[in-house]
Amino acid sequence: MGHRALVAYERPGHLYDLRYSHWGGQDCSLRDAITADTPLADGGVADSVLADSITRDRILADHLDPCVHEMLYIVSPTDDYSVTASVVCWLEWGDGRDAGRGALISLESDDNVSRIRTWFRATKTVLGDCIEMGALSRRAARTYLEARVCEDYDGTIYTHGRSLDEPDAYEPRRDRLLADDAWDADDGLGGVGPR
Repeated sequence: MGHRALVAYERPGHLYDLRYSHWGGQDCSLRDAITADTPLADGGVADSVLADSITRDRILADHLDPCVHEMLYIVSPTDDYSVTASVVCWLEWGDGRDAGRGALISLESDDNVSRIRTWFRATKTVLGDCIEMGALSRRAARTYLEARVCEDYDGTIYTHGRSLDEPDAYEPRRDRLLADDAWDADDGLGGVGPR
């Protein structure tokens, strides 16, 4: 299993070299373990490079899967190896729809990772219950969740798996409750909904 994290080392020109940490997502202890003397946190960060000279947008779109990774670290070697840690949040529910929607919540030095994760899980669970009870549509619940992440924690919303060649015109799938007596054939159910 592990608690997966990605570690991006800043290069000149706002590009990054990306590495993997199998246990770096458990808490934010990697933030203190990465230093000029131990740039790979004494083995906490893999020696091999996943991608080199890539932009931050490319990290989010191509590598930081919110279903897989729990933390993202940005390391600035030119600033005495200062490290910014961010909690990765998955903004969808577990039925396979829009799985790549995620958010980053950057941690201040005194932030408690466990407190942020508990807040996020509790908020997402309540919204999931509202969807199940029919009180909110899936779209409304996720819009509210994204708003809370942005407003309460100054989070960054992103979509993993989208093409950077196209503008981010993210449009969530239409809710079945809003459909005109038919489900889309590409709704993940093979078009078995009512016609």
